Amino acid sequence: MALVTLDELREAQGRIAGVAVRTPLLPCPWADLPGRSLHLKPENLQPTGAFKIRGAYNRLAALSAEERARGVVAQSSGNHAQAVAYAARQLGIKAVIVMPDTSPEVKVENTRSFGAEVILVDMTQRDDLPRELVERHGYVWVPPYDDPYIIAGQGTAGLEISDDAATLDLDLQTVLVPVSGGGLISGVAAALKLTMPGVRVIGVEPALAGDAAESFRAGERRAWAHADTYRTIADGLRTTSLGELPWEHVQAYVDDIITVSEEEIAQAVAVLARRGRLVAEPSGAVAPAAYLFHGEKLPGSRFAAVVSGGNLDPALLGRLLAL
Repeated sequence: MALVTLDELREAQGRIAGVAVRTPLLPCPWADLPGRSLHLKPENLQPTGAFKIRGAYNRLAALSAEERARGVVAQSSGNHAQAVAYAARQLGIKAVIVMPDTSPEVKVENTRSFGAEVILVDMTQRDDLPRELVERHGYVWVPPYDDPYIIAGQGTAGLEISDDAATLDLDLQTVLVPVSGGGLISGVAAALKLTMPGVRVIGVEPALAGDAAESFRAGERRAWAHADTYRTIADGLRTTSLGELPWEHVQAYVDDIITVSEEEIAQAVAVLARRGRLVAEPSGAVAPAAYLFHGEKLPGSRFAAVVSGGNLDPALLGRLLAL
């Protein structure tokens, strides 16, 4: 399978311009460790509350007129769902979204608010029903991560990190990126390695959904059971394995994948809200958690971390702030 190219990343950047927010690199002096500094990439500021709008819009904008007329279907626990729904509304495309019945209510409501038809199913049916709907209705399937257009779209965040590091004259050494199905880290790692080859890219995921870290150590793609990954509070990172195309990118461009605990994720959500004034969902807080709790052991002195999303239930935020 071919890796995304710099040209494809630049093309994606052109497609999403004016739709996805060009989020800045934010300095975090409140998080500095001795001899180390942190910048955050706040993708929670996107119009759908997460980075997923980048890949979803890039995929839908590249559809032919005939494909747009057929409509699209996607499966997601929430952030890809909202992104596809939003992009489809922007482009005048019918969207059907299959979501697990355990998805946070805020993500289900947001997806419906963008005009998509939402079908709630048991988690074990989430990945099978879209294929049935494609066969039954002729929809175009928009996968959450295993697609070159999705990866290139997510990679535009990496291009922005690279461009901002140059503008700020920031000798960025290590970038921390959340890992689930692998679309975000694939695109960001490709963009960074193709524009600033000396930078390290480290993936971060919950220890309770550590299939990517295990795969990276083993040198082969491994899957975990839904019952295992569903233990984590980080609902956006409960995918049971890296996608096939993301795995190729991880092997080519990613330097390491590490894990963080549930307590570290929860504390990172609270720290980002209190000190960074950023609302991050647990999935969006894993990369900052790696720096906050393991930064002294990580390679490099100047770090960036992607805050991938901020779609969380207010009641959950209240509980985490009370810890």
